[in-house]
Amino acid sequence: DGVVRRNSRVRLLRDNVVVWTGELDSLKRFKDDVKEVKGGFECGLSLKNNNDIQEGDQLEIFEVTEVARTL
Repeated sequence: DGVVRRNSRVRLLRDNVVVWTGELDSLKRFKDDVKEVKGGFECGLSLKNNNDIQEGDQLEIFEVTEVARTL
């Protein structure tokens, strides 16, 4: 989708191995708190209950959607 939303879930990958999965704590564009940032724009973010981000780490941002089962 190319959009990071404040309520998104995050996977932190180090050397292509998932080392942490959780939620975004904050999302900022310049110094303003924002609800979402579109692809191609810089932003700042912090992770809830994790401050162990190292150079070379990758973040996968995703959303979990519940869908009712049908027969």
